[in-house]
Amino acid sequence: MSVTIVIPARYDSVRFPGKILAATTGKPLIQHVYDRSKLANGVNRVIVATDDDRIADAVRSFGGEAVITRRDHLNGTSRIAEVAAGLDSPIIVNVQGDEPEIEPLLIERAVETLKSHPDCAVSTVAAPFDVSDDPSNPNIVKVVIDQAGRAMYFSRSLIPFDRDGPAAPKPLRHVGLYVYRREFLAKYATLTATPLEQAEKLEQLRVLEHGHRIAVWVETDAAIVRSIAAGIDTPEQYEAFVRRQSSASHAIRR
Repeated sequence: MSVTIVIPARYDSVRFPGKILAATTGKPLIQHVYDRSKLANGVNRVIVATDDDRIADAVRSFGGEAVITRRDHLNGTSRIAEVAAGLDSPIIVNVQGDEPEIEPLLIERAVETLKSHPDCAVSTVAAPFDVSDDPSNPNIVKVVIDQAGRAMYFSRSLIPFDRDGPAAPKPLRHVGLYVYRREFLAKYATLTATPLEQAEKLEQLRVLEHGHRIAVWVETDAAIVRSIAAGIDTPEQYEAFVRRQSSASHAIRR
């Protein structure tokens, strides 16, 4: 069962325009994501999906594969669906273009989770909160899952609500890594926006509200969990990534 990773990549970013091509490390950010994605076992192909020639040119310059998509996509899933329509891989992975430290093992586990849940159209990832994180922060999405490992709800609010004290399940943070069955992506493109999706501004709720299931892998490996919070949204986060890369390079040379 072949697996293709599609990395949606836009040039525009409200907090960090052009971050996909930031190259203080000597490589554009998108190349770090691409190279990490290729390390995942069982992946047959990695494609960058973009509507910007600058990004496509950068990807091709390091030997990567890029596909130009329409400019009118409202989200990354829609952009991926356009690319997936021309593929024959039954499994499509959505890796965010600003996750340069994505753990390849996490990709593998998310893929296996979808394969082991034949009743689900999508799989994704969750993890326990780090002690430094605030579970009530609306910028960190939470998820609750059922006994079969399927998502019941995603929210920016703190869920579940701990009415009686510490006996309640601890909240899980959602990680924006998705694996899709290719045939579902074609269907997703036809699904209308839903009330909960619009209220929470979370596109995965569209899947649930239309009656489709999402399997969830809960990652507990401490090292992988630390890498989950390393996405790049701001120039400050990028500079922290550059420092980590520099430290790693020095350690290798020694």
